[in-house]
Amino acid sequence: MKGRRTGVLLGLHLLLMVYSLSSVLSKLSGRYSWPEPGLFLCAFGVLGLLGVYALGWQQVIKRMPLTAAFANKAVTVVWGLVWGVLLFDEAVTPGKLAGCALVMAGVALFAAEEGKP
Repeated sequence: MKGRRTGVLLGLHLLLMVYSLSSVLSKLSGRYSWPEPGLFLCAFGVLGLLGVYALGWQQVIKRMPLTAAFANKAVTVVWGLVWGVLLFDEAVTPGKLAGCALVMAGVALFAAEEGKP
């Protein structure tokens, strides 16, 4: 039972990583103007990623409580920071780190409370 739950949680976090990539493509689309092919590639990429996310989200909420799945969705803030640094050379500021730490603490607190009777 515990191994299954861990697998579902890992799947959820991989799915949230995919979801966060849709924001990356949205940001990249700003580099193109109408009607450049890159704009269309980014737009269809966003639609594809969101389609994968929608299908995966339905599978996740079949296997875990919606409140738990939705609380974990906040982790996309951390992915946003990671993608910003890796792909867009954005600076990591103390405020951004504090914000990510606060989000992670909230997710961890929720997870700890969820397991209590």
